[in-house]
Amino acid sequence: MDFSRGFIRLNWIALVLIYMVVIAGSFVRITGSGMGCPDWPKCFGEWIPPTSAEDLPENYREIYAEKRQKKIVKFCDFLRAIGYDEVAYELENDPSLTLEQAFNVRKTWTEYANRLVGFLSGNALLAAFIWMLIKFRRRKILIPAFINLVLMGIQAWFGSIVVASNLVPWTITVHMFLALVIIGIQLYIIYQISPRSKEGIPLQNWIRILIWVSFGITFYQMFLGTQVREAIDDLVLQGYTREQWVAELGMPFYIHRSFSWLVLILLSIIAWKNEKTDKNPLLRAVFVLLIIELISGILLAYVDMPGLVQTAHLLFASIIFGILTFLLFRLKSVMKVTD
Repeated sequence: MDFSRGFIRLNWIALVLIYMVVIAGSFVRITGSGMGCPDWPKCFGEWIPPTSAEDLPENYREIYAEKRQKKIVKFCDFLRAIGYDEVAYELENDPSLTLEQAFNVRKTWTEYANRLVGFLSGNALLAAFIWMLIKFRRRKILIPAFINLVLMGIQAWFGSIVVASNLVPWTITVHMFLALVIIGIQLYIIYQISPRSKEGIPLQNWIRILIWVSFGITFYQMFLGTQVREAIDDLVLQGYTREQWVAELGMPFYIHRSFSWLVLILLSIIAWKNEKTDKNPLLRAVFVLLIIELISGILLAYVDMPGLVQTAHLLFASIIFGILTFLLFRLKSVMKVTD
């Protein structure tokens, strides 16, 4: 079955919007705007947030602290139901959850922009699913599209938990995992509906193995990087300087750094082989992006250049993950590979 250009384009737009959510979420993180809207899905009880504290009741901090506490209690009940009693206990006894930040118009509208991008991406997935349901009733794309739509709803709900828990580190890691799963499923749908992707990429078996290994390390690196970032945020709150926290991060930081160089070596071999034979643009792009990713990582670790460099670091890592995922889908379609 041939899919229309408009349908294919809509799914690509949905993918771009999902990546924009990742960028917006990172920007929220680096600006400390995660608590800019204390409630969800509305912001200070409105669909369009206020621009001044004067638009809020005098006791608004107490009001939203109480609402947040109620949401945490419900979430803790859910955690206990699935066997995470210790995590639930830690959340319920976290003193930071009883404190509500003062209104900050810049942080509020930064978080609101993040939610707006999330709303657009969710609606793009919904529109694509409805289109599939009406015109292209193929299980290979309909089931993944439905799963992705459900995951997007869970991601939005879990975003409210991240906010309610005052950005507890492990919730941010789970949030990242869900984002990667959504990206992977959306890429699978694009792979299924795009005629050119079905052509496959014939590669030698040892190159395919290197791509799989690079994918696995990249996937692990993104979670390890999130944990390193969480540890850095904690050290900064404790008053550590950049020179001090590099020494305090310990083994996770060194593993993260070492694995980055390992991926560079693997992809350098793949890129060298690619330039000698196939000259596949995807393999070339992932190598160039990895170089940029390593540069941004060096700037973060050893140069006082945080902020947007953090966003760039996450963005390039996510794109590398996406390209490797798409490559793996295309490699699966190759029936025979000549060694």
